Amino acid sequence: MQKLGIMICGHGSRSKSAEEEFGLLAQGLKKRFPDIPVEYGFLEYSAPNIHMGLNALRDAGVDHIIAVPGMLFAATHAKNDIPSVLTTYQNKNPHLTISYGRELALHPEMIAAFEARILEALNKNHVHVGDLYDSMLVVVGRGTSDTYANAEAAKLTRIISENMGFGWSETVYSGVTFPSVGQGLEMALKLGYKNIVVAPYFLFSGKLIDRIYNYVDRVSENVPDVKFFKAHYLADQDHVI
Repeated sequence: MQKLGIMICGHGSRSKSAEEEFGLLAQGLKKRFPDIPVEYGFLEYSAPNIHMGLNALRDAGVDHIIAVPGMLFAATHAKNDIPSVLTTYQNKNPHLTISYGRELALHPEMIAAFEARILEALNKNHVHVGDLYDSMLVVVGRGTSDTYANAEAAKLTRIISENMGFGWSETVYSGVTFPSVGQGLEMALKLGYKNIVVAPYFLFSGKLIDRIYNYVDRVSENVPDVKFFKAHYLADQDHVI
């Protein structure tokens, strides 16, 4: 009988807090699967790298590694870069079986977690029909060269907007594609909403999160009659998914 192990594959970040939060995700899985070894690693910037995590599982006697991308959408890293690393490792360790899982995507529990962050920003436990008709939702996606990953962020915005009953919603991106956060906020202000919720759909902290929040602060200084609400990203030491 094969011995299973779980490998969580991340992109990596120059932010130490993002590294720590990713490590918390691995700790959470260890609690859920106490009888299965769990390791994690990154493609770049951070340590341990993916090879180190795979080595740890191999050295623990694992025969079958379940590798999953710790990412929200399937863009280049999840579709190409991580599979390439896993394939190379598999070829060098033919006695191992490596199965690759899918990204987190628009799973109902991910949507529920995002809605919870938005409610926290609004200081509400729940909303009734009509409560948010005078409010606009701006969802910030990571932004990628992968058209379908960008489309998933837009799809998420539509789901959240309808579920929670916002008066209007837009999707913006922190980089690579358009509209940018700046363009999106300028557009939001022209629509005339006096309550604007800016919600980054990011798993972890990092420099991009800081930029998003700082941009909201700068914009809000020039429009004192508009109230901005900054939703928390999905997970940190107080918000483990």
